Amino acid sequence: MDFKDYYQILGVSPDATEKEIKQTFRKLARQYHPDVNPGDKSAEGKFKEVNEAYQVLSDAEQRKKYDAMRAEYQQWQKMGGRRQGQDFDYSSWAAQPGEVSGVRYSAEDLEDLFGGDSPFSDFFTSSFGGARASWSGQGGRAGAASRPRRGRDLEHEVEITLEEAFHGASRLLQIGDRRIEAKIPPGVDTGSRIRLAGQGEPGRNGGEAGDIYLVVRVLPHPTFERQGDDLYVEAPVDIYTAALGGEVRVPTLDGAVMLKIPPRTQSGRSFRVRGKGMPKRGDRKNRGDLYARINLVLPEPLTERELEAFRELAAARRGAEARA
Repeated sequence: MDFKDYYQILGVSPDATEKEIKQTFRKLARQYHPDVNPGDKSAEGKFKEVNEAYQVLSDAEQRKKYDAMRAEYQQWQKMGGRRQGQDFDYSSWAAQPGEVSGVRYSAEDLEDLFGGDSPFSDFFTSSFGGARASWSGQGGRAGAASRPRRGRDLEHEVEITLEEAFHGASRLLQIGDRRIEAKIPPGVDTGSRIRLAGQGEPGRNGGEAGDIYLVVRVLPHPTFERQGDDLYVEAPVDIYTAALGGEVRVPTLDGAVMLKIPPRTQSGRSFRVRGKGMPKRGDRKNRGDLYARINLVLPEPLTERELEAFRELAAARRGAEARA
């Protein structure tokens, strides 16, 4: 039975913190997960290894035991180890009945992933597995084959436009040999999860099917900026309207509106248009607001008469300031 260097498997140092171990495991588990690498036996083997390493190193008591075993194993190697025809003595480190590490991916979950094959090495089973690592020897744990098992949940990322997030949308998904039409409700935002009940992997031995979770990503929009249920938009305003007041045409996702602005409006000022933002998820009649930010622009082109008028206004302004 070969010794397993769990620190080397995870690629962390022996003095790594619990947070570092957790972050590294999550990264490697996503990288080598069987759902990401279907049919890849090499990735499957790596996934088993990193899960096994994490089970031991993420548990304070098990890690303490492992560190002591590792130190003794390294000392045995320095003294010649197998070069002198000796085997490392694992007997003093054998797991006791009922001794179980904190399982992150449970034996049941891993059995589903790997078709009943044991996800644990002999090293783990004898040293840390205890009762949890008891397998029938027939491709699964004893008694597991006849128990109903719920199918695994699946995740699927979908990209939608802001208009689709506003009005709602649908997507046709290809899951294995199945085609599923998924409805996306109005009001979703990036990170929203939509559950398609019973559309995941089929259950085993009469168990119920898992679910599919759509993870939404809303694409950036060239006109509108979204913050929660509110929308922000730039509203170009000419200098005459800004100075004297008037109406400005402001776009929204369901048609332009006319916004009244008062005289002496400065560039950068925002005006709220109530109820013209995004619909609340689950309540499309209740909407956020739209904020129009005034962006002062000069008329194009400026005539010579207009320029002369601006020169007169500027001279009058400078004279007034000098007298003040």
